[in-house]
Amino acid sequence: MLPQPNDHPRELQFPLYVKAPLVLLGLALLVFTLHIASEIIFPLVFAAIFAIMLHPVEQWLLRRRVPQLLAITLTVVLGVATLLGLVYFIYLEAGQLSSQMPLFKVKFAQTTAQLHEWLQSRFGLSDQKLQSWVSEAGNRASSLLGGTLSAVSGLLVMATLIPVYIFLLFLYQRRLVDFLVQVFSGRRRDTGVTEVLRESKAAIQSYMVGLLIEGGIVAVLNVSALFILGIPYALLLGVLGALLNFIPYVGGLTAIALPVLMAFVTKQGYGYPLGVVAIYMVIQFVDNHYLIPRIVASKIKVNALVAIVGVLVGNAIGGVAGMFLALPIIAIIKIVFDRIEPLKPWGMVLGDEETPRGRKVNPASKNVLKAEGKPTQAAESA
Repeated sequence: MLPQPNDHPRELQFPLYVKAPLVLLGLALLVFTLHIASEIIFPLVFAAIFAIMLHPVEQWLLRRRVPQLLAITLTVVLGVATLLGLVYFIYLEAGQLSSQMPLFKVKFAQTTAQLHEWLQSRFGLSDQKLQSWVSEAGNRASSLLGGTLSAVSGLLVMATLIPVYIFLLFLYQRRLVDFLVQVFSGRRRDTGVTEVLRESKAAIQSYMVGLLIEGGIVAVLNVSALFILGIPYALLLGVLGALLNFIPYVGGLTAIALPVLMAFVTKQGYGYPLGVVAIYMVIQFVDNHYLIPRIVASKIKVNALVAIVGVLVGNAIGGVAGMFLALPIIAIIKIVFDRIEPLKPWGMVLGDEETPRGRKVNPASKNVLKAEGKPTQAAESA
C-alpha cells in the first residue's frame, strides 16, 4: 500500500543506551572544538556582549537621525574611550606606585631575616629547610602572579580585535538576525526565534549591568576601608581590587594581596596587614552572600550548581575568558531550551525558578493522559 500524502514520517526512536553515547559524543566534540578555536570564538562572543550593551546608545543616535555609519562609529568610539579612560587612570596611579618598589625590597629582606631567626630559635629549623620553604612559597606566589598577569595580557590582546568586531556586528546586525531566523525556523519571519533573540539580549544586558553595579559597590567598599586604615594609594588599590574581582578565583586572591603588601611596606608591625585581610574578608562575604545573589545572579535564572560547573568548564575551555563568559552563555542556552518542547526538562534543570505546586493540568493535557490510559490525579497534584 502506497503512503498517503497526509501521512507524516515517523520520528526515529532510539533506546537510552544509544542516545546517551551520542549526546556525550556530541558534547565532547563541541567542547573540543571550542577549546581549539577559543582564540577566534571568544573575541566574537565578547564583541557580541559589548555590542548588546552599547546597542541602546546606537539606537538613540539613530532616532536622532544620525547616519548609520556615523552612529555606529560614535558608539564604538564611546565604548573604547570609556575603557581607555579606565586603563589610563590605572596607568597613572601604577606609575606612582612603582616608586615604592625599593621599599618593598628592603622591607621584605628585613622581614625574611626576622622570620628566619624566630623560626630557628623557636623550632630549631635548619637554614636549608627554611630556604626550601621560602623558595617554594616564592615560586607559588610568582606562579599565581604570573597567571594573573598572563590572563590580563591575554584579555588586552583580545581587546584589540573587539572594537572591529563590534563595528561589523552593528553594521550587519539586520542581516545576522535574518540569518538566525531563517536557519532555525526555515521562514523569513518567525515570532518564536525573534522572542528568543529578544530575551537573550535582555538577559545579557541585565547581567552585565548588574555586574557593573556590583563592581562599583565593591570598589567603593574597598576604597573606603583602605582610606579608614590609612593605606596609601587606597583609590588605586580599591578600584584595581574590584576589577580583579571579576576574574574568578585568581582575581580575588590578587585583589587581597596587593593592599596587604602595601600595608606591610608602609606601616609598622603586622596589625595593618591583618586588618586589611580581615576587612577584605568581610567585603568578600558581603559580596558573595548579598551583592552577587541579589544584583548579579538574579538577572539570569541559573541555579548555583549549574553556575559552578559552568565556570569550571569555561575555565577548562578558555581560561579566564571562558569563566567570564560561562554564565551569559548558560543563560542563553536556558532561554533556548525553554522554547523547545523536548528540551524543556533541561531548561528546568538549568534554572533556579521554584516549581509551583498545586497547579492544575489544563484540559488538553488531561485528554492526552486519558487517551494514553494514564491517571490524571497525580498530574494534578504534581
